[in-house]
Amino acid sequence: MDCGQQYPVDKIIYACEKCGGLLDVQHDTDYLKKTATHTLFDSRLGTLEAPYNSGVWRYKEMIYPDVSNDLVVSRPEGNTNLYRTPKLAAWAGVETLYLKHEGENPTGSFKDRGMTGGVTQARVLGIDRVACASTGNTSASLAAYAAWAGIEGIVFFQNKQIAAGKLAQAIAYGATGVQVNADFDRNLELVREVAEGLGIYVLNSINPFRLEGQKSIIIEAIQQLRWKVPDWIVVPGGNLGNSSAFGKGLHELYSLGLIDRIPRIAIIQAEGANPLYRSYQNGLKSFEPVHAETVATAIKIGNPVNYKKAIRTLKWTDGVVEEVSDQEIMDAKALIDRQGLGCEPASACSLVGLRKLVSKGIIKSHETVVGILTGHVLKDPEAVMHYHSHEMDGIEPHYANTLHQSDANIDSLREILGKKELTPA
Repeated sequence: MDCGQQYPVDKIIYACEKCGGLLDVQHDTDYLKKTATHTLFDSRLGTLEAPYNSGVWRYKEMIYPDVSNDLVVSRPEGNTNLYRTPKLAAWAGVETLYLKHEGENPTGSFKDRGMTGGVTQARVLGIDRVACASTGNTSASLAAYAAWAGIEGIVFFQNKQIAAGKLAQAIAYGATGVQVNADFDRNLELVREVAEGLGIYVLNSINPFRLEGQKSIIIEAIQQLRWKVPDWIVVPGGNLGNSSAFGKGLHELYSLGLIDRIPRIAIIQAEGANPLYRSYQNGLKSFEPVHAETVATAIKIGNPVNYKKAIRTLKWTDGVVEEVSDQEIMDAKALIDRQGLGCEPASACSLVGLRKLVSKGIIKSHETVVGILTGHVLKDPEAVMHYHSHEMDGIEPHYANTLHQSDANIDSLREILGKKELTPA
């Protein structure tokens, strides 16, 4: 993406051999103008035909147009709901807020959209071993899709602060799991070094085929809005894969005439893992990695590999970056959970980040906003229980739902429920 050097689609490569920069999948715009249409994509809604029943491969022309359908590895993924949430909108300070819940994907996070693209490319290349470094969601997704494709999945975890729900998935799906005494950023370096010598295909978001799948999130959201573009898209930022994919997807949609304008993107980082926010504060003139610490483990990344692509997204979309505290994240998560939607902690960045941007006057109350929920509530059940039990260090649960204890008699239950009588069953 920096120097314009081109490589064939079947070359195993993660960075430019000329300049060391990140790689993009580039599409033939003239071809897509003839094939990628509202009519085509709308005609595939509700189909039972594979792979177009996937919320990624419905847009195959924009994802990987010439791959054989027989090589596509799909669960299927996508087709996640877009919820209009008036109570949460009022709390955040806007009239119209939609939350797109990527926790409704097969393994419970948005990573499935990227993994279908990455594992499909592994099959195209004839590779039988794939690997990733992970804070949790990527490992669960890689393990599931590798198993579905009949190839070996390998996962590098850090040796602490891995949410049990995510670790359990990777183990259950049969991946080879390795806990390394290092944080995510170091694990990503290690997995790249190991992969080169052992013929293993890396499926972190340095892999451009991952991001092609993830851009379908925003294509699908706009289709669900009947191709009407929202004013803002608010997304959590960790390794910045979604931020990067969204910018690319929106740029392509606009270039193809499928949307009439590009919405603004707000990237929300946790205060303890905020290198992009710090860079944004200095006008994007410099970038320094940080040691990441946050309760939102899915975005606990201090040196995001997609930094340059995220910068491109900010420029394409006139975007902004905000940071939020762990206290704010957990309180916002509790509010989302109480709507019956539920989400992992990182997802709540979208809601509380929106609230902060409204309070600063950057997002206006009359503007339409789409927020992204990245993962399912059961991805991190410990966070739920610790918050509501007042057991989370440094965090006061302002929206706690206390678990009551009762003796096995009616009087004790009456005292808890505050009723004079209990109606017999």
